[in-house]
Amino acid sequence: MSEFLGSEQPDVAVETNVALATRVVSPWVLIVWDDPVNLMSYVVYVFQKHFGYSKDRATKLMFEVHNDGKAAVAHGSREEIEHHAQAMHSYGLWATMERAGE
Repeated sequence: MSEFLGSEQPDVAVETNVALATRVVSPWVLIVWDDPVNLMSYVVYVFQKHFGYSKDRATKLMFEVHNDGKAAVAHGSREEIEHHAQAMHSYGLWATMERAGE
């Protein structure tokens, strides 16, 4: 053990696959889709209330939904994202889930 003290470092190659690591940690994503029914202020309210997002973050996501037609609003395990999707439906928002990176 003392042979690695000081300026000498063991010769070890470390390879990190960030995409794989992200997929393992958060393999599912919740997509909220734009709809012609809900007011933008209501969508901001839902994102704040359900996810605990700040007003700025909730507003940014709402504008992404509004302008791009959809936004990825949460990442997590399949069970977490299923829970969030059901919650969005209970608020009257159109939400789906998909594997991250697809």
